[in-house]
Amino acid sequence: MTNNQSQKHTARNILIGVAIIVVGLIMIGVNTYNGLAKQNQKVESAWSQVQNVMQRRYDLVPNLVNSVKGSMKQEQKVFGDIAAARKSYNSASSTKEKISANAKLDQSVGTLVNVIQENYPDLKSNENVQTLMTQLEGTENRISVERKRYNDAVQTYNQSMVTFPKNIFANMMGLGQKPYFKASTNAQNAPTVNFDDTTDGK
Repeated sequence: MTNNQSQKHTARNILIGVAIIVVGLIMIGVNTYNGLAKQNQKVESAWSQVQNVMQRRYDLVPNLVNSVKGSMKQEQKVFGDIAAARKSYNSASSTKEKISANAKLDQSVGTLVNVIQENYPDLKSNENVQTLMTQLEGTENRISVERKRYNDAVQTYNQSMVTFPKNIFANMMGLGQKPYFKASTNAQNAPTVNFDDTTDGK
């Protein structure tokens, strides 16, 4: 084999080696993208469920406010806080903004429920108010359940994002870590609705 043929053979081997490496990188990239895309979809699906139950609570709040507002005219600050929190929630677009706005709504609604329970026994014993507060409590419980499922999905996704070589491909694809849904202090101590002592108030 002449030197020219040897050089061509070497160059061909180098090109084949480079091609194999490129194809390998492409396959790794495709597999990484598909894996992250599936995990991202799970996170998005879990977040959708969280939003569904938060939206239900958002829709229930005005019904409760309208049922008690006439008898709680001195509690305008409470109602103002709720209105502001609902407005903030409605205008929130990103996941982080929704989580932050939800915490404010948690706090304001929790304050209203506590005020009713502590200072307005007649309202607390009202059947319509009872029903609405029970529905709100049930919604809070569902939010807690869906929040945990969302956080579990986020944990799996975020752990994948920091492992090599997924982190490199994730950065190239513009994929970032997802925020956890941390419950506010008020949400962790959500008011319980107990009507066992309402008989005397009727």
